[in-house]
Amino acid sequence: MQLPESFVSEMNDFFSRHDVPQEGFYESFDKEPLKGIRFSRSKIISRDQETSFLSDMNEAIKPVSWCNGGYYVNNEPGGKDPLYHAGVYYPQEPSAMLPAQVMAAKPGEIVLDLCAAPGGKACRLGEDMHGEGILVANEISFERSKALLRNIERSGIEGLVILNETPENIADRLPLFFDKILIDAPCSGEGMFRRDKNACKSYMNYGPKVCVPLQESILEAADKCLKEGGSIVYSTCTFCVDEDENQIKRFIERHPGYHVKAHPEIEGVTHAGEGSILPGSMRIWPHMSEGDGHFCVHIVKGEEKDLKSAEDYLIKDVIGTKDKNAEAALAVLDEVLSEKGRADLLTGRFVSHGTGLFKMTFAENLFKGLKVVKTGLYVGDIKPLKSGKKVFEPSNSIALALPKDAIKEDSYLGLGRDDDRLTKYLRGETISVTHEDGLKSSGTILVGIGDFPLGFAKINGQTAKNMYPKAWRLI
Repeated sequence: MQLPESFVSEMNDFFSRHDVPQEGFYESFDKEPLKGIRFSRSKIISRDQETSFLSDMNEAIKPVSWCNGGYYVNNEPGGKDPLYHAGVYYPQEPSAMLPAQVMAAKPGEIVLDLCAAPGGKACRLGEDMHGEGILVANEISFERSKALLRNIERSGIEGLVILNETPENIADRLPLFFDKILIDAPCSGEGMFRRDKNACKSYMNYGPKVCVPLQESILEAADKCLKEGGSIVYSTCTFCVDEDENQIKRFIERHPGYHVKAHPEIEGVTHAGEGSILPGSMRIWPHMSEGDGHFCVHIVKGEEKDLKSAEDYLIKDVIGTKDKNAEAALAVLDEVLSEKGRADLLTGRFVSHGTGLFKMTFAENLFKGLKVVKTGLYVGDIKPLKSGKKVFEPSNSIALALPKDAIKEDSYLGLGRDDDRLTKYLRGETISVTHEDGLKSSGTILVGIGDFPLGFAKINGQTAKNMYPKAWRLI
């Protein structure tokens, strides 16, 4: 492909100065970009499950070496695949899986994904936290925050807030608040040239000169809202040293309390050693590995501490004590929930926003003054009828957050991949049920692929009326 002259000049200079082989680098841009998927750590419980699903998808078993649950695939992932719609896996470029793996979020922490759209990294962070703690996923672009919301809802993650804010506003409102911050920084996108046909054009208009000061301002905001002992994982999809190693070197010079945290060597990832520009930083090279160009570094503020400080902000009230709509919601959900499901749902409380009902596990006023796209787990809506009565309609978010063992056996219709009712359900059509399905004769049920819920339906005899959201349906 035709690469920008300024980029070629920049890279020729890089290879002449550093101990990185140039051979094959430019040729790598003519190769087909690699595809990948990352299985959800909150839905998949074993490697055997992953390999079984890959076989069902006619894919080879080829793991991504730097990501647990990450695999290379040949076919375009997502689309009409029911497993994708159930949140079982997330389509993600293999190199982009590295930063969240490096961060290694833990249950009980307060974590910020500062530039979160489209959501793959935030989903991984949430999975690692197991719904315990507080995860804030921020996206400054309102349009991109919509995609972030959809992907987060599909994942079924709890304990999460989505913001549509500037990094500066977050820093002003939440100083010294976060234990860990992930910055997948806006960059010149040199590593994306072979994947995105518009990347070269964007590079010419928004190259390093535009990106470097923007990245610097994001890092400064992150420092203000990071606790002492906390850490930042900074990543880009560019090769530009000024946006990568030099950006972090300058940041540490301004904030000498920070230091780079080195990680054990990983196959396919080039680790910078002593004498390099930034020892401990990591790169993925397209001609030396199986992935697009990527940079990643883990820096710590002062002495690293095991903070896990979300406990100070968590609430564990019984549902129904804080919101008048909670009892109506619980009555409907009680139709389908097992004892385990009911016990899990009772941790936290319900809060109304308009007609919507949300399950909160942390103090709601924490994010007052910030533009909130979503807070807590969206449980459903209280809708008025012409008669004056109100009915509760459960959301698909709650369906995707429920494991199969949280659902009563007679309220769950698990369909095989080859069952034509599966596609009909995802299209929003009414589906038929039989005695062999083992369902109750009437009421609310959940429909899923195998053990993974997709959404709700209303059963009456031998038919199930579809409740799958119109905006999510297959066309």
